[in-house]
Amino acid sequence: MHDLVKLKAPSIARVGDSLALVSTPALLLDLDAFEFNLCNMAALAKKNGLALRPHAKAHKSSTISRAQIALGAVGICCQKLSEAYPFVRAGIDNIHISNEFVGADKVAMAVELAGLIQLSICVDHVAQVDAIGKAASAAGVTIIVMPEVDVGHGRCGVDSNEALAALIDRIAAYPGLQFGGLQAYNGGIQHLATWEQRRLEAARSADRTAQYIQFLEARGVLSPVVSGAGTGTVEFDVASGVYTEMQPGSYIFLDGHYGSNEWAGEYMPQHGLFILSTIMSTAKPHKAVCDVGLKGVAVDSGLPRVRAGDYEDKLRYVSANDEHGILQVAADDMRDHLGNRVMLVPGHCDPTCNLHDQFICFRGDVVEAIWEIDARGLSH
Repeated sequence: MHDLVKLKAPSIARVGDSLALVSTPALLLDLDAFEFNLCNMAALAKKNGLALRPHAKAHKSSTISRAQIALGAVGICCQKLSEAYPFVRAGIDNIHISNEFVGADKVAMAVELAGLIQLSICVDHVAQVDAIGKAASAAGVTIIVMPEVDVGHGRCGVDSNEALAALIDRIAAYPGLQFGGLQAYNGGIQHLATWEQRRLEAARSADRTAQYIQFLEARGVLSPVVSGAGTGTVEFDVASGVYTEMQPGSYIFLDGHYGSNEWAGEYMPQHGLFILSTIMSTAKPHKAVCDVGLKGVAVDSGLPRVRAGDYEDKLRYVSANDEHGILQVAADDMRDHLGNRVMLVPGHCDPTCNLHDQFICFRGDVVEAIWEIDARGLSH
């Protein structure tokens, strides 16, 4: 008789198995593409003399962050305080929270983390500075504070010299705080369709950033770090002469939305992230139903597409339900696709990774490693 207390679902994959034996749906990472992207970005940073601080929100895996640091990254970015905890447990000791936060619970987390690692945070309101300044000073820890300046995104960040000066002055009032430079990231331009559009908008953002730097210098304040640059504009940002640190995240995967962009420069990442899915029903004419829907792939940046070479000219993902993906079958395709497997390129890697527990890492046709997504779901 089964011990029901110990009953659990079997693993979806084992190291050494062929991909044909991997249970679906599964989040796959092509190690050849991943390693190319990893090395390419590290080389770009080194060539231009910038620090690389990759964004962990893209993958939420301490194994991936350790691989990035092994190639020279100075630390990582996290978007939420809770997200940082698995990385700290994994030995990563330099983390930038590239987002504002408010509330006693968040302040307590920041103080706790600052007692263990080098922690930097973002602010765009003096009340944020006061809350964290009082707590850090009382606890005897030091937190590096980087005011965020709005350089075109129109979301967070101060948008005037006066507001920036008020933040700088307030930071200086607390012994537990240290001014660390500026957060100057324009996320809104990362996915502009053409290379030239991104180049022009990145130049405008760099000009806005430079204006804030010059304003502070005129007040006798130097910015030790100017951090920004995302996957879509990093090639322009590193050459601008404005930034000292870059924060790309999705470059390790090149999801479908980034992949649909025009890439014309020397920097060109490769697709490495896929959802392996099985066609489980072909009961309706010219329609196939696969086993991955909204619970396995994010669709905020468009529906996934079938990877080149996997019936991509005959099957098109057209609709996502909770557990089902609807594939339109080409009118001239008379095959029964029941049981066939397809690799899907997700439109947006960040929320897709957050839906899975593991990366099934493969090379060729063989599972080489299984990496935990240990920060999955940590979004507070």
